[in-house]
Amino acid sequence: MLALIQTLFDIVRLRKGPDAIPHSGLVFGLVVLLWLFSSLVMTATTEELDDQSFLIGLVVGLVGLACYAAIVILAGRGARILQTVAAVLGCGALLNLLFVVGNLGLTPLVGANVTNIIVTLILFWSIPVEGHIVARAIERHWYVGIVIAMAVFVFQLIIFGLLNPPTAGVADTAS
Repeated sequence: MLALIQTLFDIVRLRKGPDAIPHSGLVFGLVVLLWLFSSLVMTATTEELDDQSFLIGLVVGLVGLACYAAIVILAGRGARILQTVAAVLGCGALLNLLFVVGNLGLTPLVGANVTNIIVTLILFWSIPVEGHIVARAIERHWYVGIVIAMAVFVFQLIIFGLLNPPTAGVADTAS
């Protein structure tokens, strides 16, 4: 398990690709559990998140994974789907846990505003990480992967907006 975590950290630091993840159903299952655990911890430790946020996050995450899987298949690299999805999920889990540790550990030291900027940057780091993973999976330049990851991110934001529309304040119209 430690070797898997180290490999995921290497991918997050853009030093390895999804090919470093073993092509194994057991490893994939462990990564899925890690992703679910990190999502639950993030939801439980972040005031702004609730059960609905957790479920919407899962759906939005699965939409992103489906997009990446489709891209890998369309690129003719279907045999790499398991490793690619495992890498995306595993790196996402690590970034979620870094978000939690940063949020809980930095707030007392530097305040909420600075902490929010730092943890937001941690979450945004998922774009180049996912771009790197996809680019390596489909054997394209990392610029192509970044463009794909940005497009998937925007698509996920749209799906999030559809599933979680902003609630407008109800004005008191009785005069």
